[in-house]
Amino acid sequence: MSWFRRSTENIASDNQKKDMPEGMWVKCSSCGEIIHKGALEQNLWVCTKCTHHFRVSSREYFSILFDEGTFKEYDAKMTSKDPLNFVDTKKYKDRIKETIKKTGLSDALRYGTGKMNKREVVIACMDFGFIGGSMGSVVGEKIRRSIDKAIKIKAPLIIISASGGARMMEAAYSLMQLAKTSAKLAQLSDAGLPFVSLMTDPTTGGVTASFAMLGDFNIAEPNALIGFAGPRVIKQTIGKDLPEGFQRAEFVQEKGFVDLVVPRKDLKATISNLFDMVH
Repeated sequence: MSWFRRSTENIASDNQKKDMPEGMWVKCSSCGEIIHKGALEQNLWVCTKCTHHFRVSSREYFSILFDEGTFKEYDAKMTSKDPLNFVDTKKYKDRIKETIKKTGLSDALRYGTGKMNKREVVIACMDFGFIGGSMGSVVGEKIRRSIDKAIKIKAPLIIISASGGARMMEAAYSLMQLAKTSAKLAQLSDAGLPFVSLMTDPTTGGVTASFAMLGDFNIAEPNALIGFAGPRVIKQTIGKDLPEGFQRAEFVQEKGFVDLVVPRKDLKATISNLFDMVH
């Protein structure tokens, strides 16, 4: 009957596509919870359901630890050379250029000075997004300079690790950074200045075998993977199943290699308290 026919579509049909801003929701890789990006960011990139700590960049850690408006970065444009003319699936030179363009970073570590609860500190922070947070010549040199800066201004040092290990494209040049960073930290200790090593997910390989484990206080974020070789390699080598939670922060703390496991929201207060104890 014609008098029942709708002249206009006032009710949207179910098959109409609803506009959803891209990137508004994030899925937790641990529990599968779908979280609004704004809520996740407000919670310091920690899952509101299961407290899984998402991997974040140096920008977020500097924002969490430094007092607002006090951070000053040094050597921001330092980039790696290609001393070996290394080629794997692509030229190392090209890989560096592409990663710089993709991430906006010059290499896998940034450092600077600023105030943390009104105390002058030096923080060096790795970025896993830059070639897996691998440690090459630039990372080692920036750590050296961050230590020199801490000694010069008589400030405590924090190094935040997030790394797959030494950068294979620089071979022995990368391995030399283990000794270089360790020797410089001995100078920091001789100067009587405290060093807090914060290990995040993941902290592995040559980074763990050098500066990451040399803190006056070694602390870690919850459930961070911490070790030298990965658990899969170890399992294949020994031919046995590994204990539950093997190489996770809590397991490593239980074995005495980590002093504290600290949730991200408590990092600033906890590290400040540690510095209060020794100053």
